[in-house]
Amino acid sequence: IYIDKSELISFTNKKINTQQAYLCVSRPRRFGKSMAADMLSAYYGNNEHTKDLFKNLKISSNPSFEKHINQYHVIKVDMQFFMTSTSSIQEMVHKLKNDLITEMLFYFPTISYLNKKEIEQVMNGIFEATNQKFVILIDEWDCVMRRNYSTDEKKFYLDFLRNWMKDRPYLALAYMTGILPIKKYGEHSTLNMFDEYSMLRSYSIAPYFGFTQEEVQSLCTKYQMDFNEAKSWYDGYHFLTKNSTYSIYSPKSVVDAMLNEWYDSYWTQTETYDALREYIQMNYEGLKDSIIEMLAGNSVAINTRHFQNDMTIFNGKDDILTLLVHLGYLTYNVIDQTVSIPNKEVSREFVASIETVNDYSEVFSSIQESKHLLQSLWNLDSIAVAQGVEKAHQQLPSLKYNNEHSLSCTIELAFYYAREYYTVIHELPTGKGFADICYLPKPGHLDKPAVLIELKWNKDVDTAIKQIKRKDYPDALKAYKGNLLLCGINYDNEKRHTCKIEQASL
Repeated sequence: IYIDKSELISFTNKKINTQQAYLCVSRPRRFGKSMAADMLSAYYGNNEHTKDLFKNLKISSNPSFEKHINQYHVIKVDMQFFMTSTSSIQEMVHKLKNDLITEMLFYFPTISYLNKKEIEQVMNGIFEATNQKFVILIDEWDCVMRRNYSTDEKKFYLDFLRNWMKDRPYLALAYMTGILPIKKYGEHSTLNMFDEYSMLRSYSIAPYFGFTQEEVQSLCTKYQMDFNEAKSWYDGYHFLTKNSTYSIYSPKSVVDAMLNEWYDSYWTQTETYDALREYIQMNYEGLKDSIIEMLAGNSVAINTRHFQNDMTIFNGKDDILTLLVHLGYLTYNVIDQTVSIPNKEVSREFVASIETVNDYSEVFSSIQESKHLLQSLWNLDSIAVAQGVEKAHQQLPSLKYNNEHSLSCTIELAFYYAREYYTVIHELPTGKGFADICYLPKPGHLDKPAVLIELKWNKDVDTAIKQIKRKDYPDALKAYKGNLLLCGINYDNEKRHTCKIEQASL
C-alpha cells in the first residue's frame, strides 16, 4: 500500500536555501517518519536520476519540482544505529564523524581539503569544489534524549549537531525526525534555529504524516472494509492548520488492517504496553484521576509548557501526559488544551497496561465486569444494573458522589464494554439532572437497542424516567427508528443505588 505524501517535498522546497532551512518533525512510531526521509533523500540526492520515480506523484506538478530534484549532496543518518553500536555519546559522535568523513573522502578524493579530520572542513571543501550544497537528513535524532545519559553527554551531543549544521555555507536543508521535540537546556538551546512540527503543534505539515480521512476512505473502498470501523479503531489524532482541520489515522495500523482484512490492535507490533504502564503508574498527584477520566471517554486539561522534551525528567502529571501525547498514546486538542485517548486501538493498550498495576485494580475490575452489566441492561434487569453501578461507584473512590462529572465517569466505566456496539453521546448539562448519556448503536449493531440514561441524586428512579420523557431526545436519535431503553438510576445519602428500565420506541 502506497499513499502519495510527496507534497511534503513542496513544503521543504519552500524552506531550502533559506534561513528557515531547519526542520524537526516529531511523531510517534508507525507514522511514516523514516519513509518520508527516504523520499526526501531520493528526491534531493544527486547521485542518481530519480525523476521517473516522481513523475506520476503530486509533487511533479509543483513549480519547484524541476528546480531542486537531484541537485544536492545528501547525507542520511540513522542516529539509532550509531548510538546502539557505541558505548558512550562521545564515542558515538566520533564514529559518526569518522564514518562520514571516510565516505566523503572516498567519493571526492581529489579535492584539496584544509583539514581532513574535521567534518565541517571536509563538507565545506566539497561544497566549494562542486558548487552543490548538502541536505542533511537525520532519522531518530532524539534517541539520545530517550536514554538515561547524563546531562553533560546530552549537551555534548546537541553541541555537535549545532556546530555541524548551524549557519554553515554548505547546508541547503537540515531535516530531523524523532519522537520528541528538541531538548533545551537553558543557555544550551543550541538548536534554536529549528522549526518544530510536533504532535502538539503540527501546523501546515499535518497531512504529510499519517493517513487523512479521505485517504482511509479510499483504502476502505478498495479493500472492501468498513470505514466506520476503521475510524473507530485508528482515528483520533486531530491537527489544525491555517485553512483546515485534519483527522489523522495511524498509518501502520490502517495498512495492517487492510492487508489482513481484519480490524485489530496492531500497536504491540511496534510498542508494548509495558512502556505505557511504566508511565501511568508513576506516583504524581492527580495522574490516576486523569487516567480514569480518559478511560471513561473524557478529556482532561493539560499544561504542556513545562515538559522538558525528555523521557527521564518529570515534574508532575502534566509532564507524563505530554510525553504520552508525543508517544501517540494520547491526542492533544490545541484549542481547549486538553488530552484524551484517541481511539479503540490505544484504549485497549491502556486497559492492558492497568491489568497488572495494583493502583488500578478496581478500575480494571469495573471494565472487566462491564460486559455482564451491559447484558443485564439489555435484559431489563434493574436490580442487577443498580448493583453493578453501585459496585463500580464503590470501586472508584476518587469519583465523588455529588459531582456531575464524576457520575458520568462512573457510568462510562461501568458500561465500558458498550463501546463495542455503541457510539456514546453526552448531553450538555441542563440543570435538571446530574448526567444524561445516550448509547446509539453503531452501523452493524442496529439490532441493539439505543439507551438513554438519567442519573438522579437522592430522589427516585420514577422521577428520572419521567424527566427523560419530558426532555427532547438528542438530535442524534431523531433519525434512529429502532428500539429504545430508558434507564433511570438514583442514589441516595446512604450511597445506595436503585434503577428502573423501560422499553420505548422511536
